[in-house]
Amino acid sequence: MSNPDRSYYTALGGHPPQTQLMTDRAVFTEAYAVIPKGVMRDIVTSALPFWDATRAWVLARPLSGFAETFAQSILEIGPGGGSDRPEPDAGVQGVLFVVGGSVTVTLGGRDHDLATGGYAYLPAGSGWTIRNQGDRPATLHWVRKRYEPVEGLDHPEAFFTSDDAVAPTPMPGTEGRWATTRFVDPADLRHDMHVNIVTFEPGASIPFAETHVMEHGLYVLEGKAVYRLNRDWVEVEAGDFMWLRAFCPQACYAGGPGRFRYLLYKDVNRHPALPGGML
Repeated sequence: MSNPDRSYYTALGGHPPQTQLMTDRAVFTEAYAVIPKGVMRDIVTSALPFWDATRAWVLARPLSGFAETFAQSILEIGPGGGSDRPEPDAGVQGVLFVVGGSVTVTLGGRDHDLATGGYAYLPAGSGWTIRNQGDRPATLHWVRKRYEPVEGLDHPEAFFTSDDAVAPTPMPGTEGRWATTRFVDPADLRHDMHVNIVTFEPGASIPFAETHVMEHGLYVLEGKAVYRLNRDWVEVEAGDFMWLRAFCPQACYAGGPGRFRYLLYKDVNRHPALPGGML
């Protein structure tokens, strides 16, 4: 069941009038990109092979010298739309997070209904399908990463849950003002990516410049904040996407008046790949 009080940003598409100023917050640098909600228009959508009644806003894809481990898209699936061949690469795993409407994901002959706030982890090669069986469009995030198997570790299994079914874990020393909804146990080394939800209460912050090897995709689901990205402070709000390469310094202040929440991708639990390989 979805929480009727839970809402996520979904107002995408359309075009502004010719009278609108072109000045915007969009920026692409050597360390990060900000794709604000105002640039996610009809003209930048993609059609995907074997998807019906669906359009996609591709937010991130591997770029040499930038973020190289993942792709992330927003999908808008019309009534009756979806795909019987959604994932074109048997080596790629995925996470779905529904921000509007509902979809049915079929895996192993079993249907799983995902309402707003629904979350699915779909292992590489699992052969899932997806349909919007409702009477209005469904909007969801699709995060994809090539799975990196490790000898001696089983592959992770599929699971289906929701934002409301997982209790956020407070960050130490924050009295719950900064918390992370972790859909995967951090100690489960079978997983090589985490897609979590981070929540800040008004006025809460990341009080230091995180600088680390993990790449990030951050889609703002709710609220607003001032985010430190590399050397810059930028304002972000619900509907904006931040794309960070490894080692990009990051911190933030939640601006209020409500909570600040974002969907976060990061690569985890694997040795850095080194050139050359074994002799």
